[in-house]
Amino acid sequence: MSFEADISLAQELALRVEAAGGRAYYVGGFVRDALSGRENKDIDIEIHGISPAALEDILDSLGERMAIGESFGIYTLKGYSLDIAMPRREKLRGRGHRDFDVTVDPFISAEKAARRRDFTINALMQDVLTGEVLDHFNGRADLEQGLIRHVCDESFAEDPLRVLRAAQFAARFGFSVAGETVELCRRMPLGELARERVTGELEKALLKAERPSVFFEVLREAEQLDIWFPELKALIGLKQDPVHHPEGDVWTHTMLVLDAAAAYRDSLRSPLAFMLSALTHDMGKALCTQEENGAIHAYAHESLGLPLVEGFIKRLSDETALLKLVLNLTQLHMKPNIMAAVRSSVKATNKLFDEALDPEALIALSVCDAGLGQGNQNELFLRERLAVYREYMARPYVMGRDLIEAGLSPCPEFTDYLAYAHKLRLAGTDKASALKQTLGYARKSQKTSG
Repeated sequence: MSFEADISLAQELALRVEAAGGRAYYVGGFVRDALSGRENKDIDIEIHGISPAALEDILDSLGERMAIGESFGIYTLKGYSLDIAMPRREKLRGRGHRDFDVTVDPFISAEKAARRRDFTINALMQDVLTGEVLDHFNGRADLEQGLIRHVCDESFAEDPLRVLRAAQFAARFGFSVAGETVELCRRMPLGELARERVTGELEKALLKAERPSVFFEVLREAEQLDIWFPELKALIGLKQDPVHHPEGDVWTHTMLVLDAAAAYRDSLRSPLAFMLSALTHDMGKALCTQEENGAIHAYAHESLGLPLVEGFIKRLSDETALLKLVLNLTQLHMKPNIMAAVRSSVKATNKLFDEALDPEALIALSVCDAGLGQGNQNELFLRERLAVYREYMARPYVMGRDLIEAGLSPCPEFTDYLAYAHKLRLAGTDKASALKQTLGYARKSQKTSG
């Protein structure tokens, strides 16, 4: 269904709830974003003042009711994008995110229902029928001031994920976090969070924020990098050559690269892997940065840091393709700018792009890493060379069946023969010449081994 159909259904639901003696409110991010002029088509509605059974009867009269979390009083209707909930009380009984006793209580006050929410800007409620905004915790003022402020010390501290949510909202909205909220975040343990929850907040910051660096700067201020992002913490204060990196330490450089990468991510086929590569590309400097005779260098950091990068990604995800692409981009990220600086041969750039799992992402990462002036010059050269590589790859080339038709019998060495043919392809050798040279290489190899 369309957004307009969802709103129409919300109105009809609210009318039937009102007729039964209750009230329906838009809640959470939908209200927050509506008041700040942001688009948000995820509609959350909270029903007050009627029993769960009465709500279920109303929903059944409107369509096919589906329970998202029936024990929590959360429903939707098939074909619509509404989350319909009843207010509830939550009591912490353990350390995990599922360790809450949840009790549906549709007759508690709107103020008490809003108190369990994380931030004042998310505690806003709006009557579906009248449009009246209920603002029990000055969320509207915080929204206008661009401030992330927690609602309640006690309830906020019950869910450590809210530390990451504070950082994520600050990054996405360009807000700052209230000092008292930062202070509370410092005291909250993150070690028992499920990695899926951590990754979820990280992804929102990396993929939705104009300046994803804010996410990490907030966590740094809250002293919450140790558990999930220790490899990044190790970059704080790590010196770089001031000639090539006048911006400062490796942390500062990484944050600048990350923000620059945000301008490229939506045009790439794997935005998350690309953004993670921007985040991890210089982690190896923590292992190999040295200062000799006043010169600072970190030779081979792009390869020596791969175990750090792998450990970081595996802490967050089991996705093999994601890990493979991040490692590939990290390992290659120095080469494009080096080649652009010396205007390397077509053969060299062809080999680089052939090694890259995502050449477009590699170019973008290298441009972000170089900085604006040099990056723009390098980007033009690299994109011209990528076009050359793709034109070469579109030409006819030697395949296994060509070798068989030429008289070679399939054997384990075919892989080596085809690799040789591929090198000729990268060099721009036409198919006929490449086939002749490959056959000669194969026969010479067979004669030597025989």
